[in-house]
Amino acid sequence: MAPWPELGDAQPNPNKYLEGAASQQPITPDKSKETNKNNTEVPVTKTELLPTCSTATLLEEPTEADDPWNLPTLQDSGIKWSERDTKGKILCVFQGIGRLILLLGFLYFFVCSLDILSSAFQLVGGKMAGQFFSNSSIMSNPLLGLVIGVLVTVFVQSSSTSTSIVVSMVASSLLTVRAAIPIIMGANIGTSITNTIVALMQVGDRSEFRRAFAGATVHDFFNWLSVLVLLPVEVVTHYLEVVTQLIVESFHFKNGEDAPDLLKVITQPFTKLIVQLDKRVINQIAMNDETAKNKSLVKIWCKTFTNVTQMNVTVPSMANCTSPSLCWTDGIQTWTMKNVTYKENIAKCQHIFVNFHLPDLAVGIILLIISLLVLCGCLIVIVKILGSVLKGKVATVIKKTINTDFPFPFAWLTGYLAILVGAGMTFIVQSSSVFTSALTPLIGIGVITIERAYPLTLGSNIGTTTTAILAALASPGNTLRSSIQIALCHFFFNISGILLWYPIPFTRLPIRMAKGLGNISAKYRWFAIFYLIIFFFLVPLTVFGLSLAGWPVLVGVGVPVVLIIILVLCLRLLQSRCPRVLPKKLQNWNFLPLCMHSLKPWDAVISKFTGCFQMPCCCCCRVCCRVCCLLCGCPNCCRCSKCCQDLEEGQEAQGVPVKAPETFDNITISREAQGKVHAPDSKTECTAL
Repeated sequence: MAPWPELGDAQPNPNKYLEGAASQQPITPDKSKETNKNNTEVPVTKTELLPTCSTATLLEEPTEADDPWNLPTLQDSGIKWSERDTKGKILCVFQGIGRLILLLGFLYFFVCSLDILSSAFQLVGGKMAGQFFSNSSIMSNPLLGLVIGVLVTVFVQSSSTSTSIVVSMVASSLLTVRAAIPIIMGANIGTSITNTIVALMQVGDRSEFRRAFAGATVHDFFNWLSVLVLLPVEVVTHYLEVVTQLIVESFHFKNGEDAPDLLKVITQPFTKLIVQLDKRVINQIAMNDETAKNKSLVKIWCKTFTNVTQMNVTVPSMANCTSPSLCWTDGIQTWTMKNVTYKENIAKCQHIFVNFHLPDLAVGIILLIISLLVLCGCLIVIVKILGSVLKGKVATVIKKTINTDFPFPFAWLTGYLAILVGAGMTFIVQSSSVFTSALTPLIGIGVITIERAYPLTLGSNIGTTTTAILAALASPGNTLRSSIQIALCHFFFNISGILLWYPIPFTRLPIRMAKGLGNISAKYRWFAIFYLIIFFFLVPLTVFGLSLAGWPVLVGVGVPVVLIIILVLCLRLLQSRCPRVLPKKLQNWNFLPLCMHSLKPWDAVISKFTGCFQMPCCCCCRVCCRVCCLLCGCPNCCRCSKCCQDLEEGQEAQGVPVKAPETFDNITISREAQGKVHAPDSKTECTAL
């Protein structure tokens, strides 16, 4: 009897046994490819007992699809440590040290590029952001304050900058704490765009991009959902204002020391060589200082000397003199003595753009392009290094350490420990954007799950507020009270959001929404750009424009839109849960045009629009990585560059069958592939002879 072939994880093809039963020429087990070639036409007289099987069952049984959110298995393809000789072990140790140094080096440039990216956005849109705050009369509208907080933070890429502007305006009585709270909520939303941009750098691989984009947008959905619930509650009850007011009045805060800049101590020596900004200009524009509108944000003089001296000055009359004893006349003009502040520039700053005298917009665009290129390059290299390091036992240990829960009955404490870890790490690096942006590639390569990244992100939100509280304690006396109250409003807003969307597993909607968006973006990658533009630019700008037109216009346009969205959500919920209660026509979306309930038509339009750029890109990529393809044995379509369409996807789309695994490489299957053998009816039963 012929032995059952070793199939591994594959499913056997029953047509092989049907062929053997029909022709009465059983196939001998192939010991080698040469033996198969020599014995293909020689009949075998020995009768082979074929196993009982049902072709209907084998053909119709669906194979279970892999869950795209399962973490990939990072297997070690190298030589085991026990199999290495002494020279190999020493070489392996030096390779590990070299990879660690490279990882730390590129991580350093990655963080520096984030800092320069923030400076670039401030140069491009900083003055515009200051002008948003300059009209304090429109801030009484909480919805307008919310979108201003979103837009300003997106433009300057720093929630601390927008928060400091709000603190200055509150301390100067240009803005009340009640009007500042919606702006703080908007700043919480705007700061989450940074890690979403970082996730776009992993768009080359669908699986990595699915996980990375979902891990980044879980922060977005948490902030948006928290605002949608807490902003109306705050407008009605003013609970954040009342609670923080009681805390400020109960404790006698005194000026403390500045918050420790642990990360900036390392990065500032490099970033100061690129560009330095005078952030006081944005604050002065927000404070309606007309002289600041013509100032440049690029800092020219880093060392100045301010001297106050008494000088003789002319005044219109004796009434304008500082003192009667210090006033005299020469018969033509009236003179007096006044203290005059004289500012002398001593030393220029030592950065690249100090002597270029370019406008802020030009410098901002240059830095924006450079920082994005460096950010993308560093992220690609970091992912490659992590992919080579996190293999085998190392990957297993890291995954078990990060993603494993505490034993029962303390498993529920694991997420809260992750929140504390996220808060502590954000406090160390002094930036939630840096922490979440560094977390995004780890989610993409499959080291951290979305479920574990979610509490880490929530902890990051708390960590950045504790940093703001310490910074508020270091404020001068005239702004100390308002700084602490606004920082506490930010803190309690994030605490309230965590209480809403984390303790009960059913309420963790941001995870499910982020996974849904990740699936859509992985299938239609252009949708990620569409999401960023719509939710961080078009929607806030539209609400801003409608708010400027007045409450009647805002209500007249906004209420119907909100009602339509609620109706669609309710209808979608009924379609998925209990469609029988709906009329037959409303049980699906087929009654609408295809373009209104599917992204396929839009994908076809965008594919045609971008088709003219695809061929030059592919040709360029093929030329650039030809040497790499020759070394690693890539097929004709360059897999190193992710511009070209994947080979298997292209074959499936054209109806070309993909080559079967080596397990099925036998005579019968080869004949069937060539069309020489016709498969019998799928309902036929084969039995052992």
